[in-house]
Amino acid sequence: MAQNTEPGLGAGQALQGRSIVITRPPGQAGKLSALIRAQGGTPVLLPLIAIAALQDDEPLDQQLGQLDKQDWLIFISTNAVEYGMPKLLQHGLPHGVRFAAIGPQTAGALQAHGIGDVLIPQGRFDSEALLALPQMHAVAGQQVMIVRGVGGREVLAETLRARGANVCFAECYRRINPQKEDNALKSLWQNAQMDALVVTSSEAMRHLQALAGPWLKEIRLCVNHARIAESLPVDAHVFVAQAPGDEAMLNCLIAALQDR
Repeated sequence: MAQNTEPGLGAGQALQGRSIVITRPPGQAGKLSALIRAQGGTPVLLPLIAIAALQDDEPLDQQLGQLDKQDWLIFISTNAVEYGMPKLLQHGLPHGVRFAAIGPQTAGALQAHGIGDVLIPQGRFDSEALLALPQMHAVAGQQVMIVRGVGGREVLAETLRARGANVCFAECYRRINPQKEDNALKSLWQNAQMDALVVTSSEAMRHLQALAGPWLKEIRLCVNHARIAESLPVDAHVFVAQAPGDEAMLNCLIAALQDR
C-alpha cells in the first residue's frame, strides 16, 4: 500500500548501512547517489530504463514539417528536451509558439536552450496537473505538438483533443530495458544488498515486476508518483515522495527505512 512521506531530511547518517538500488536510466542517478552516500548509504545502479536515440529519424523529420503550424509545444520530460530541442531548432521554432512542460526540471532543461517562458503546473507534476491549468482548457482550434519518447500515456493528447485541440506527437527518443534477465536482482536480494528500490517511471516498474520474484513484496519501494505503484499488490511496501527532485526522493528513502 502506498504511503506518503513527510518532508525533512534525516540528520547525519540516516541511511548508514543501507543499500539503495536506483533503477533510473544511466547518467540520471548521479545526484541522488551522492545524496545517499552523504547519508551513509550505498547506492547500487541497476537501470531498468535506458534512453536511446531513434533508429530512424525520418518519421520525426516528417512530423516536424508541421512545426510552423503549432500554437503549443508540450514537453513531457527532460529527455524530450534533450533529444527533441536540437531537432526542433534545426527546423526552426515558429514565431509566437508557446511552451509547456510537465514540471520544473523539464522547464529548466528548456531554459538551458533559451526558452524562458514555460507553462508548468504547480504542486503536482504530471499530465493531469498540466491539464488542470486554465491555458490547457482554452485550446479549441489550436495546434498542439507533444514532444515525447516513442509510446507513453495518452491522457494528455486525448483530453486536449476532447477540448477541441488538434494534437500531434513528435517522438524523438526510445526507451529500452537494459536488464534482459533477473540475475542481477536475484543476486542483490540474496546477498542482502537491496534495502530499498527507487523507481521513477511506470515503464521501469513494469520491467521490475517482469524480472522480480515474490520477494519484491518484502522490499521498500520508493516512487515519485503514486501512479507508478498502481499495478502493485495492495500489500506492497510503497512510499511516495512528496515533491519532485532528488532531495525529496532522499527524504522518501529515509522515511521508508527509518523503522527497519
